[in-house]
Amino acid sequence: MKLSQLVAALPSLDAPPHSDPDITRITTDSRQVIPGALFVAYPGVAVDGHRFIADAIDRGAAGIIGERDLTAENAKSAELSKEISAAAALSAVNIPYLKVRDGREAFAWLNAAWYSFPARRLIMIGVTGTDGKTTTSNLIHSILTAAGIKAGLISTVNAVIGDRVLDTGLHTTTPDANEVQHYLAEMVEAGMTHCVLEATSHGLAQHRVTGCEFDLAVVTNITHEHLDVHGSLEAYHAAKGMLFTSLATAVNKGLRKAAILNNDDSSNVYLREWIETAANCGVNCPEIVTYGIRESAHWNAFNIDYRADAIHFTAIGAGRSIEVATPLVGEYNVSNCLAAIAATVAGLAVDPAAARSGIAALAGIPGRMERIDEGQPFTAIVDFAHTPNALDRSIAAARTMTDGQVIVVFGCAGLRDREKRTLMGDVAGRAADKIIVTAEDPRTESLDEIMAATAQALIAQGRVEGVDFWRVPDRGAALALACSLAKAGDVVMACGKGHEQSMCFGEIEYPWDDREAMRAALRGGPLKTLPTAQKD
Repeated sequence: MKLSQLVAALPSLDAPPHSDPDITRITTDSRQVIPGALFVAYPGVAVDGHRFIADAIDRGAAGIIGERDLTAENAKSAELSKEISAAAALSAVNIPYLKVRDGREAFAWLNAAWYSFPARRLIMIGVTGTDGKTTTSNLIHSILTAAGIKAGLISTVNAVIGDRVLDTGLHTTTPDANEVQHYLAEMVEAGMTHCVLEATSHGLAQHRVTGCEFDLAVVTNITHEHLDVHGSLEAYHAAKGMLFTSLATAVNKGLRKAAILNNDDSSNVYLREWIETAANCGVNCPEIVTYGIRESAHWNAFNIDYRADAIHFTAIGAGRSIEVATPLVGEYNVSNCLAAIAATVAGLAVDPAAARSGIAALAGIPGRMERIDEGQPFTAIVDFAHTPNALDRSIAAARTMTDGQVIVVFGCAGLRDREKRTLMGDVAGRAADKIIVTAEDPRTESLDEIMAATAQALIAQGRVEGVDFWRVPDRGAALALACSLAKAGDVVMACGKGHEQSMCFGEIEYPWDDREAMRAALRGGPLKTLPTAQKD
């Protein structure tokens, strides 16, 4: 593909290229450059991609995209030796260097163009929020499938394209922009007409879902999370709001765009204002459809009945009544079901009968309130709850399953939002009967110090270490202790890791699966795949 064809997609470009080479690959990693590649440079979390421009040129790059003014004079004034090398290399080979306002944004649009803008040939449903994104995305996908609609799914667990299920990575986040666009192109090739895409705040802020041209946007809730990355709750709100900006500004495919908001969550007021500002209240202003359990909304749940086999409730909205039964547990999943109904029945005119059958068909999601059964006399659950709100809701869901104890095992990640360590301790101290604080991706931080912050919060809640809470650095041993404390009818929960397949100590990702660890604990032998856990 010609460089001119690709850069035509860019929303910002200082000047057109002085030549028009054929491009063989688009990459942000200079080590992946092949002759004819287009190298995109931007400042990363740990390193600045501009430092590798000279390397990319040495490997045969045909063009460079970047954010810096890379004249030799500017590079020298900044005293950046790598940029001096980049400027000299560019001058020597005379290949085009194109300056953009945001390299990540450019990378996303370049990949959208590379794959011929696949999102423009799909009805795109984006789902965002702090908690419940994956479940709501899967519910919407299940409803669309029940309605006979050929829909793909990209979640933080996997990508589903027809009969193919593809893993999207070790840790939970939106795939990179090139992967997202590749998945969308595969969906178009496979005859899909719709795509449900889980959009994390990282995915939005880092432009991984830029170029996805959304038609519907769904929000579950916005609570305390990722403030280490976004800096403030306002900035976190703004990252989520980017989904609705995309909704209002993307190509119109002949479908009335809709924003699905949670009236039970305080974010709905902020997001209404964001939507109106993004759309300037013009002809492309999305229709707002609300849902709620406690607050009046377009779609509400009535007669909620928590039974052993399923939650039964009546969803009422738009003059329609849908009798719903979901095998998912907890009040929050009633809210997730309502979000999925609002998106499909109201937003996409899906038959209510398909909504009912699609919800009933979704038995569970890996690592989301997933039951682990080894014949034990108590209930064992693995859940992804890794935020204060999610932990609170998961423990509340466990309360509906037992009259006995709720024993919870959790940790807090290193190099992430430090305030969460206290907030998670506050929640567990108020809501659980017994608590084991353990490792959860401590990375290069001291695990002892991470656990100490949570322990202090538990003590402030009146908990006594060694009586109703414990610190156990090794996560496998922590789960074994929790199971040893359980009596018949109790609930033991491993929270924070869910379906993830690794845990990071230092800079090494060790194999880890909470579900396998829970099974080992239930069988009486803790899983031991974290060799450094005992050293912290």
